[in-house]
Amino acid sequence: MARTAKPKKEISMEEALWKSADKLRGSVEPAEYKHVVLSLFFLKFAGDKFDAQREMIAKQYGEKFVDTVAFYTKDNVFFLPPESRWSYIMENAKQDDIALKIDTALYTIEKSNPALKGALPDNYYSRLQLDTAKLASLLDEINRINTDDKENDIIGRIYEYFLSKFALAEGKGKGEFYTPKCIVNLIAEMLEPYDGILYDPCCGSGGMFVQSMKFVDAHHGNKKQVSIYGQEYTNTTYKLCKMNLAIRGISANLGETAANTFTNDQHKDLKADYIMANPPFNQKAWRAENELIDDPRWDGYEVPPTSNANYGWILNIVSKLSQNGVAGFLLANGALSDDGTELKIRKQLIENNLVEAIIILPGKMFYTTDISVTLWILNKNKKARVVEQNGQLKRYRDREREILFMDLRQMGSPYEKKYIELTEEDRAKVTSVYHNWQQEGYEETYENIPEFCYSASFEEVREKGFTLVPSRYIEFVNRDENIEFDTKMKTLQAELKELLMREEQSKVDLLAVFKELGYEIEL
Repeated sequence: MARTAKPKKEISMEEALWKSADKLRGSVEPAEYKHVVLSLFFLKFAGDKFDAQREMIAKQYGEKFVDTVAFYTKDNVFFLPPESRWSYIMENAKQDDIALKIDTALYTIEKSNPALKGALPDNYYSRLQLDTAKLASLLDEINRINTDDKENDIIGRIYEYFLSKFALAEGKGKGEFYTPKCIVNLIAEMLEPYDGILYDPCCGSGGMFVQSMKFVDAHHGNKKQVSIYGQEYTNTTYKLCKMNLAIRGISANLGETAANTFTNDQHKDLKADYIMANPPFNQKAWRAENELIDDPRWDGYEVPPTSNANYGWILNIVSKLSQNGVAGFLLANGALSDDGTELKIRKQLIENNLVEAIIILPGKMFYTTDISVTLWILNKNKKARVVEQNGQLKRYRDREREILFMDLRQMGSPYEKKYIELTEEDRAKVTSVYHNWQQEGYEETYENIPEFCYSASFEEVREKGFTLVPSRYIEFVNRDENIEFDTKMKTLQAELKELLMREEQSKVDLLAVFKELGYEIEL
């Protein structure tokens, strides 16, 4: 009887592209892999946008204006000279010099569009000496993407998917360019960055900016009311960020080049309404012993120690907050209870009424570490006030002498087999508790819940030595106190007896086997 072939499992467009792009392995070093693929995505996107704009210009203004740069830049479309257009790349995809032509295209686009300065690879593909057949195959796959689907942000979705896959593939110690999307979404949903200045001092590939703009879109806000500022230390990640924002038409001031936020702060006088960040955890030797001693960012606080940058990042963020600014950032849990200089800084932050919420996230959420991580929310103005936000009135109550603690370690769902992510429902629960706690009428809408949340007074925090470890405040339920000891011990007794009897039988069976083989074991 003929065997019926199993139908092929359907996979998404992103998965299909990943499988195709994965063929480059062996031709490209893993650390370089993402730059090869994502730069080609950029060329495809820019080319399709250019073609659509060119067609529109011809219809509305006539053929004589199709090469007028201003007609492209006014609609945030990059002008592409002939040798940098996707159609030209595809016409030459199987030529031996295709790598050189891709390099030329990227160089020409950057030269023709000042907003892309420093964003695109330089003589990159030629230096890599890629297998031409594999590269041509990848170009064919990318060419199949339909970038007309503005509703679903196809190119952005694919770019985001690949960033996450690269972070997963590079594993522990890598992937600093990408913060898992569900965490970024949680921060955006808590801060609600509808208008004003948004800043990220260590912006990676720009995920905080992208998800913030998606949040504004989803709530029918106006993205033009948000101004974006960021800084990134690693040059290759700086380029990823510029491309990531460019394919979505998001304008941002990322400084002239990649730079160290501590030693070369490119936004010294900035005052931001929203700050979102995922700084490197427990960064050592971040400044020399006598470096940055008199930095104005530490005014009013102790100088952060050289041994760990955590509190350097916190004070950098505090110094950038506007009068009503709010910040959400991630740190390793150790920062909640560090002694010495860190304790003095933390005490001052609490006394200055800046700490609004401390939220422990589940473990296994990050591709770079298995540890549980803390989300800090700082707020420059915790006083009572009424604010109009995206067309709605928010009536904030006075929370100056209170801190909200939350523990999310019992939340989350499995992701990619060995990781955890917060679902939309999880995030909605967390943000609802937080926003209810902030506002008038919280007595009716908020309550302390064992093993989940607790609103602590300043006096409670002071009594506990200014530690910010949530478990010191949130009630723990002792599930053992209601267990009847004798009943439990009898159950364990029966289970252990059965286990020992099984072990004894296994021993008898094993001895019998060896005896049959002529190798009897005498005990």
